[in-house]
Amino acid sequence: MTSTKESQALRRSIDGKRKLLLCLAVAAAFPAQAATDLTSLSLEQLLDVTIVGASKYEQKQSEVAAAVSVITRGEIKTFGWRTLAEALASLPGVHLTYDRQYTYLGVRGFGLPGDYVTRVLLTINGNRVNDNVYDGVSSGRELPLDLDLIERIEFIPGPGGAVYGQNAMFGVINVVTRNGGGVDGAELAAAYQHPQSAREGRATWGKVLDNDVDVMLSVSGMRARGEDRFFVYPGAAPDGADVSGAARAMDGERDKEFFARVARGPWSLDLVYGDRRKDDPTGVYFSDSLVAGQYQRDRYVLSQLQYQDRFAADTLHLFGRLFVGNYRFNAENSYGGTWAPATAAGDWRGLELRALSTAVAKHRLMIGLEAQDNARQDQTFGDPSNLIGNVVVARSGYRAGVYLQDEWQLASAVTATLGVRVDRNNTTGSNTSPRAGLIWQAAPTTSLKALYGRAHRAPNVYERDYEDSVSQVANPALKGETIDTLEFVADHRVARDLVVRASVYRWDMRNLITLGIDPVSGLTQYQSGEQVKADGLELSVDKTWERGARLRGSASFQHVRSADGARLKNSPQFLGKLNFSSPLNVAGLLLGYELQYDSRRETIDGTELAGYALSNLNLVAAQWAKGLEVSIGIHNLFDKHYAHPGADTNWQNSLEQDGRSVRVKVSFKF
Repeated sequence: MTSTKESQALRRSIDGKRKLLLCLAVAAAFPAQAATDLTSLSLEQLLDVTIVGASKYEQKQSEVAAAVSVITRGEIKTFGWRTLAEALASLPGVHLTYDRQYTYLGVRGFGLPGDYVTRVLLTINGNRVNDNVYDGVSSGRELPLDLDLIERIEFIPGPGGAVYGQNAMFGVINVVTRNGGGVDGAELAAAYQHPQSAREGRATWGKVLDNDVDVMLSVSGMRARGEDRFFVYPGAAPDGADVSGAARAMDGERDKEFFARVARGPWSLDLVYGDRRKDDPTGVYFSDSLVAGQYQRDRYVLSQLQYQDRFAADTLHLFGRLFVGNYRFNAENSYGGTWAPATAAGDWRGLELRALSTAVAKHRLMIGLEAQDNARQDQTFGDPSNLIGNVVVARSGYRAGVYLQDEWQLASAVTATLGVRVDRNNTTGSNTSPRAGLIWQAAPTTSLKALYGRAHRAPNVYERDYEDSVSQVANPALKGETIDTLEFVADHRVARDLVVRASVYRWDMRNLITLGIDPVSGLTQYQSGEQVKADGLELSVDKTWERGARLRGSASFQHVRSADGARLKNSPQFLGKLNFSSPLNVAGLLLGYELQYDSRRETIDGTELAGYALSNLNLVAAQWAKGLEVSIGIHNLFDKHYAHPGADTNWQNSLEQDGRSVRVKVSFKF
């Protein structure tokens, strides 16, 4: 029986790869049509887009010591992406996992089931979004920013610890928002998605006032019923038998966001607010099965005041910012008919100072200081077996770092980037993160990059300090993680409208933090010590046509294994991506077609889930009336049945994903 299943899975995997290659060939041969106002930037314009997130100052893509990728606002519209995670999933080496509560990013083969994505750093306009309790990245609906407010997304894969410190192990995601001048008026948007009965609305206003103050305000919300799905809960009955049934009206979701930005001259002020509640049909954390009313809720408040200006004949750039963050989590789960609330509360504040000098010929010298006071990092859990009260874990802490980087023009065609950051925190003490890059412009159309970097992550307070003596015990001796990455990148412009890239890398992580068993109590406990290695190859192509069509595709091969040679869980070895857009000669429509292939993944119990290919289609009409834009998107176009691995906190070993869905969106600008 096992060999038969494996043979079937192998055939499905091969069929999926054949479909991907066929679609790549068809799309490449697809004739370009007449351009429309929504046509993406030309390839030359895309390559000239400056990157801020790599070194915290503006650089051209060819100058960045990384295989950086940029997603523009035009692409977000064209492909109808609904979340940050969906947009990032179009890039090489990124895969997603959804457990019906949160969406998790996997980067370059690393995406352990149940991991909170603590090894990727997310910023909005340079302001850290990762909270100070779980340290996780919010990339699904829990992101506290409406996707329509994003101007561009910068994804810098590889270690960014030399500039950012904590969390930047597999990459940095910097989201750059729109401003009032870019909006220049008011926007109203509404959307509906079936069969989830998801209703969305947004109102945005932005303007540059007569006194040169740039203002943007936006409010948005979403409410969804979700889907009624059939679940199996192995061993969930009191006698240890399986429980199964349809979870009806238990997949709902509510989301609301507010964003404000005010800027004048060198000053700017951002405020980001998000509040999202997701109902739980899976019985997460082994709670009661098929019980309505269980949910997870996340609320973010992020603000920052920035100052940046230029002095000394533009040879000295000074930057400073003050930031304040607030995160609240609460959940309600039922155990044996008794409700057990769980909460987390994080408050932090800090500052960053930075100077960039070009006074020394052929050098761009940067020095910076960043400090964060974690004033509150509290967790509570209401134990249903303990009538005395809640388990309370109250913590606070700090982290601080100084960093230095030199971008040195060694010769007319050779640039070196050398950097180092020294961090100190209250849990693991001091850590050093170096960075080195050598960029050779071998020809006007070819650049070669050799890159090395190290990054670290201190355990968060949930991993280190949470203890309820019922399900988990703390581990004050938990060590931090360290990753070293070596990478070689080649970019070559074959023609004015065709660019190819190849990237080969190896990363080595030490002291990986995973959930294990405490030998004394027999309860779960986060432990460190495992070593994980990976080798990978990423190939990508970007092709445009004069009449407005564009093809962006990639293939990623990633081999991740532990010290004993075993494959890592939830780590697909092959990823294929295709994004094709083109204006159509039909009613002024713009077509966006997306194809993604993920090879098979291994679950926690060693079972292999078959690989799958997903197709998404989006049509945009922006010429029917002035200021009016209408789009219709079909996600999972061919209604593919597929599943993602569950975590060790789920009853289910795998979780079936949604089938075909249709979303209609209307927006009006005036």
